[in-house]
Amino acid sequence: MLKYIAATASTVALLAGAPAIAQQATQFSDLSMPNAQATPHEEYVRMLARQAFVWGWPMVNMQNRHDQITQAPQPGLLGGILPVAPQGQIAMLSDYILPSETFVTCPNQDVVYGLGFFNLDEQPVIAQVPDFGDRFWVYAFYDARTDQFGELGKPYGTEPGFYMLVGPNWDGEVPEGVTDVIRSSTALANTIPRVFKDDTPEDAEAVQALIDQVVVYPLDQFDGTMKTTDWSELPQIPNPAADTDGGETQWVVPEKFFDQFGKVLESVAPLPGEEAMYAQFKWLLDVAANNEELKQAMVDEAVLADKELIQPFFRWEHNGKPAGNGWNRSVNNAEWGVDYFDRTGTAKSNMFDNRPNETQYYYTDYDVEGDQLEGAQSYTVTFAAGQEPPVDGFWSLTLYNDKHLFAPNELDRYSLGTKSKGMQRNDDGSLTIHVGHTSPGEDLESNWLPAPEGEFSLYIRAYWGQDPITDGTWQPPVIEVAG
Repeated sequence: MLKYIAATASTVALLAGAPAIAQQATQFSDLSMPNAQATPHEEYVRMLARQAFVWGWPMVNMQNRHDQITQAPQPGLLGGILPVAPQGQIAMLSDYILPSETFVTCPNQDVVYGLGFFNLDEQPVIAQVPDFGDRFWVYAFYDARTDQFGELGKPYGTEPGFYMLVGPNWDGEVPEGVTDVIRSSTALANTIPRVFKDDTPEDAEAVQALIDQVVVYPLDQFDGTMKTTDWSELPQIPNPAADTDGGETQWVVPEKFFDQFGKVLESVAPLPGEEAMYAQFKWLLDVAANNEELKQAMVDEAVLADKELIQPFFRWEHNGKPAGNGWNRSVNNAEWGVDYFDRTGTAKSNMFDNRPNETQYYYTDYDVEGDQLEGAQSYTVTFAAGQEPPVDGFWSLTLYNDKHLFAPNELDRYSLGTKSKGMQRNDDGSLTIHVGHTSPGEDLESNWLPAPEGEFSLYIRAYWGQDPITDGTWQPPVIEVAG
């Protein structure tokens, strides 16, 4: 006991002097750095290369999307499908995204999307917000780490106006008439506006005037007036890289990763505590520049890591945390911080989530017995009366194929939920959605979510969730084999 007291007193004394000690030791620039002339053994290089690949995968992914999308000569539809625009602008769809979309996994058909990429240090932009009235909407802005920044949308009570997006190093004058300034933590950024619409022709017509006022443009074009673009008249832009083998466009090519990784390290400043990791990764690239054999070992390790570490993220059990009844739910979505596991997992499986207070996501590959969901079976998903996702925005249940993309079907239907005005309730007020490759019968087809013949997964979105969603007390329903 005396030894413990003495040790405790000694610890207190050390802590009392901790600020002074820390002040002497926390100047990172004073520390010794790895030397590029060192000759590390191959296994060490492979170990560090694997770490770099998994950590940097989302940011190389983001950089490559920017580099390709901003080649668009004007706002248009790439391959007649994806809204694309030159840097500093966006393009908007005028309806749900087509099921043939492969730009990003896990799209939804609950909202009208837009897309644009920026370099906010070189070119601040104005994001124009019309008066959406009671309609749910949100402009999600993402930095180079795929973290969201800014708060524009229905959940925030955002007023109509002109919002100026700037980079971390931008230093200029804010013009009169700008409603607010939003600063990104990185120069590279993008936005994906989402505007809810239901599945009726009436709402498709009603939403057009609002969508046409969702416009983003460079600061030097700002004149204080609300601009309008008829997004239904977008030109088609040929897509020479359209062959995706049925899956998402391959944005990270392992063989090219280390040729692109240095750009990320130079353009994305480290978060607190990441300085040492940056030093190791920059040293790794220096080693590669001086030794072709070690560079090839790094490339080989990236190819292995893509197969062994990145591909398994397509299983929903490796994304987020258990949510009950065989589902997982998102955590830290679009607010990753140093949660590198979920950042990389989401970048692979369902990139460009909204942050948790805007949306919670629930997903699964399995039925209630733990068996893989397959089109050969028919399933029921029943929400008890009053137990649909409690939201102030909207909710939906979406079905994806084994590539996390839409599976073409005879009804051209990929989700059911708030938007679906034709669904029928059971006599007790509960809601049953029928899932499978085979129709449950004509009288139940209003509640049928068609599945492909092979494996598939299910995905619940809860936009602007109420407390049971955000605090985790609401659980998704069980998925049962029908009959």
